[in-house]
Amino acid sequence: MLRQSIALTLVLVFSLGAWAQDSQPRQPTHEFTLDNGLKVIVREDHRAPVVVSQLWYRVGSSHEPPGLTGISHALEHMMFKGTDNLAPGQASRLLSSLGAQENAFTSRDYTGYYQILSRDQLAIALEMEAERMHRLSLPEDEFEREMEVIKEERRLRVDDNPNGLAFERFLRQAYMASPYGQPVIGWMHDIERLTVDDLRAWYQTHYQPGNAILVIVGDVRLAEIRALVQQHFGPIPAGPVPPQKLPLELPGGAERQLTLNLNVQLPSLLMGFNVPSLNTTEQPWEIYALRLLRGVLDGGYSARLASRLERGEAIATSASASYDGFSRGDSLFLLSGIPNQSRGVDLEQLEQRLWQEIEALKLEPPSTEELNRVKAQTIAGLVYGQDSISQQASQIGQLESVGLSWRLVDEDIAALEAVSPEQISAVARRYLVRERLTRAHVLPNNPEEVR
Repeated sequence: MLRQSIALTLVLVFSLGAWAQDSQPRQPTHEFTLDNGLKVIVREDHRAPVVVSQLWYRVGSSHEPPGLTGISHALEHMMFKGTDNLAPGQASRLLSSLGAQENAFTSRDYTGYYQILSRDQLAIALEMEAERMHRLSLPEDEFEREMEVIKEERRLRVDDNPNGLAFERFLRQAYMASPYGQPVIGWMHDIERLTVDDLRAWYQTHYQPGNAILVIVGDVRLAEIRALVQQHFGPIPAGPVPPQKLPLELPGGAERQLTLNLNVQLPSLLMGFNVPSLNTTEQPWEIYALRLLRGVLDGGYSARLASRLERGEAIATSASASYDGFSRGDSLFLLSGIPNQSRGVDLEQLEQRLWQEIEALKLEPPSTEELNRVKAQTIAGLVYGQDSISQQASQIGQLESVGLSWRLVDEDIAALEAVSPEQISAVARRYLVRERLTRAHVLPNNPEEVR
C-alpha cells in the first residue's frame, strides 16, 4: 500500500507539473487602468453565465494610526448605509431581488466589496459600486446605530470569546514593531471614541480610484467590461493616493513569553516566529519553502504533526501550523496545539515535542517522496481553486492589494515545484529559532482544571 501511495503521489505531482508548465492561464486575463487611476483586471471564464465583481481598496487595520483602530472596519459597515442617490440598504435590497450575493470584508491590508450575479446584471452592480466610491452619505444617525452593532460584534468575537481574546493578545505581543498587532475590529476604547467625521476623513483619504483595484471574473469579454467600467467609474475624479509603507517587524533578538488565564476548558499553546512575506524577503524562494515547510508539518492526514503527535504518540489532541506568505508586510509562521491531558501531557512537554520536529527538519531535509506529496497536495488545492470564479478573483485581488502582481497566480505552481528538500531545512534553520519566537500559554482560570 505504501508503494502504491507513493506512486500515486508522484503521478499527481508530474501531471500537475505538466499542467503548470505547458499551459498559460486557462482563461484570458486582461489589465487596464482608467485615467483616474482605477486599476481593472478582467479574467474570462465562460463555463457559466455568472460573474463576480470585487472592488478592493488598499486600506486595512495596518494603515490605522493609534487612536483610530477599527476605523477601516467601521467604514466597511457604513458603505451599506446609503449614498447621495441610494437610501440606506436600498442597494442590498435591489441586488437581493435580482438573486445576487454580496458582502464585504476588512483585513489588515485591504478592504473589499463583492457581488456574485448573472452576467447580464453586472452593470447594476458596477453602477452601485461606483456610486458609493465617491458619493457615500455617512448619515450620523446610521453611524450611531452601526457603531453599537460593531461593539456587539467585538464582544461576540473577542471580549466574550476566550480563544479570540487569547489570539488577539498573542498577536499584540508577536508583532512588537508592526501595526499587524492591532486588531482589525479595533480596540474597544477606540471604537467608542470614533466619530462620523473620523470616518468621513478616512473615506476621503483612502477611497480614491487610484487606491483601488476592480477585479471581474466570469462570463465576460474585455470590450464590454472596458465600456461598462469607463461609463460608471470613469467620471469619478482622481484624488491623491496615500503612500503605502510596508509593515516591518524586528528580525529577532528576543524570545517572548505570554501566559493568559482565561475562561477556557483546555490549555493550549501558541508559537509564532517572525518571518518575511514575499513583499519583504530578499530571497523569494524562501517564501515558497516556508509554505511547503508548513505542509510538511501540517499538510493533511499524513503530515508530521498529525501522524506523529496526534495519532502516533498521542501527545496532542490537536496540532497545527499556518503561514501567510502574501501579506503586505512581515508575517508569522504559527504552530499551535492542545496537549493530551488524558495521558498527562502538559504545555511544556508539547512544546518540547514540537521543537524536536523543528530540529529534526533543520538537521535532515524531508525525503524527495515526502516533499513531492506535500507539493502535490498544495498544487492540487491551487488547481482545484480555479474551479471557483470567486476564488480566482480573490487570489488576484489579494495579490494586487498588497502590492504584488496578479501574474503570480499563474507562476505559483512552478515556484513551488522548484523548491528542494535542502531549502526546506534552510528556512527552518534560519527562521524557526528562539530569538524570533513568541510563545503563549493559554490556561483555564481554574488551575485545578489543568493536570
